[in-house]
Amino acid sequence: MIALLDLGIGNLSSVKSALARAGEDAIVVTDGVAWSRLMMENPAVAGMILPGVGAFGDAMIQLKTSGLLGVVRGAVAENRPLLGICLGMQMLFAYSEEHGNHLGLGMLPGKVVRFTNQQKVPHMGWNDLTLVHPHPLLEGVYKGDFVYFVHSYYVQLAAESPLLMAAAQYGDTLVPAVVAQNRVYGTQFHPEKSGEVGAKILRNFVSISRQWETSRKEISHV
Repeated sequence: MIALLDLGIGNLSSVKSALARAGEDAIVVTDGVAWSRLMMENPAVAGMILPGVGAFGDAMIQLKTSGLLGVVRGAVAENRPLLGICLGMQMLFAYSEEHGNHLGLGMLPGKVVRFTNQQKVPHMGWNDLTLVHPHPLLEGVYKGDFVYFVHSYYVQLAAESPLLMAAAQYGDTLVPAVVAQNRVYGTQFHPEKSGEVGAKILRNFVSISRQWETSRKEISHV
């Protein structure tokens, strides 16, 4: 089972449907109380997805007021797989310059900045991927595969960053498309809207999450 964190700013129904097509149940979690109840009633939650669209600052406020900030930090502390989608990926980083300066989760080093005036904003539509580092999240995904983006801000990372698994080129800007560190992952694009390529990535995340759950159970029985 995958937990979908509901900040009121993500298209949870399409992500949930995409996970169902990947053969995985998903449950929507709206606040810290709901998460605690879920852990008591059905602790077999293997992974967590943080989707999001909208403004960075508003999303961080909602994460805090809902009690989900502690949920996310707790999940990462126990190495539970976490996938941020679009704004959810940006929130994993240290801070954002969207409408002022806002602190992010700080789980990954880097900042979120706006595209320059030389580019049409938002970056919206299909873009091909360049694979930078091999990663289990990208199993079965190839250079030149297309995925669907909708965003006006992007994470500023160097091309040689160890966080960068895949990128897309938008004008003269290298857009980090897939990032990963330990079991924290992010996609700037929407895998739930990216056809078979996005479905592969979600299936890979489900597989990673199930492996974590299996290893956790094995350790608990030692």
